[in-house]
Amino acid sequence: MRCIYCGCLESKVVDSRQNEDGTSIRRRRECISCGKRFTTYETVESTPIMVIKKDGSRQAFDISKVKTGIMKACEKRPISISVIDKLVSDIQREINNSLEQEISSGYIGELVMEGLKTIDEVAYVRYASVHRQFRDINTLLDEIEGLVKIKAESGAKPNDPNVAG
Repeated sequence: MRCIYCGCLESKVVDSRQNEDGTSIRRRRECISCGKRFTTYETVESTPIMVIKKDGSRQAFDISKVKTGIMKACEKRPISISVIDKLVSDIQREINNSLEQEISSGYIGELVMEGLKTIDEVAYVRYASVHRQFRDINTLLDEIEGLVKIKAESGAKPNDPNVAG
């Protein structure tokens, strides 16, 4: 590993730690030449997954775009960042476990909506309004009525603050 300070190719590892979800290893290194320390991350190299957009174009899957969309939907809602991170992690795991090299943006959107539906109904409707491109108020009302129906079938009251999702 090349030293970021002096460019020397020799360094020694002084500390290694696995990250919380076990997907990478953080290594503290010390340059043999200048003695300065720097951090590197080791991850498993995987085949890139391509996302097929609605217009037919393709681009590399970027989980940060998914997280950004979820964060926007959850803005000003009582949802902790750890809950959002868990949803993002679950979505990434689902996509990686699908073993597909190409996935549609619609499939990713459905995964996000399924997760948001269980976390926060307002965030779900916000995300769905963009993803499903609600064209008028009737489409939005149909979506909300569907949520109320699901909640009623599960035995929860529509306005019950003690029931999450």
